[in-house]
Amino acid sequence: MHISFAVFADAANLSQEGKLNVLGIFDALHVSGFPSLHPRAHFVVRVKGGSADTGTHRLTFHWLNPHDAELWGSSGELAVEAGPTPALEMDLPIIAVVDLPLDSPGQYTMRVELDGEPVAHTNVFVNGPAAVRPYGNAPVMVS
Repeated sequence: MHISFAVFADAANLSQEGKLNVLGIFDALHVSGFPSLHPRAHFVVRVKGGSADTGTHRLTFHWLNPHDAELWGSSGELAVEAGPTPALEMDLPIIAVVDLPLDSPGQYTMRVELDGEPVAHTNVFVNGPAAVRPYGNAPVMVS
């Protein structure tokens, strides 16, 4: 099995025909202060596999802050059954609706593991309020 893509989006769903719809893919956020929370982000992962991948697999997400500290993690079992045409690759879309805790500015990473092995990661750059300058917006000379 492999990951075709992993992205953050504003919304995602599966149509009744089985089509994956993804709206508003993003890789950067701006927040008004820290700590903060970005609510209801959709983390979309497209897992691809073949008939040899049937069985139960463990899928794990790790949300890491800019200092590589894990802010949360979640895992679950992915039961894969053989498709109607064994010669074709199976498409297994995963949509996780998550709240993203943010504790400082910088680059955050969602690390994806499949059966304990890292298989993908997605980065999100988080920016916050500008630092307060001691003399307002006037340029500061440093010697």
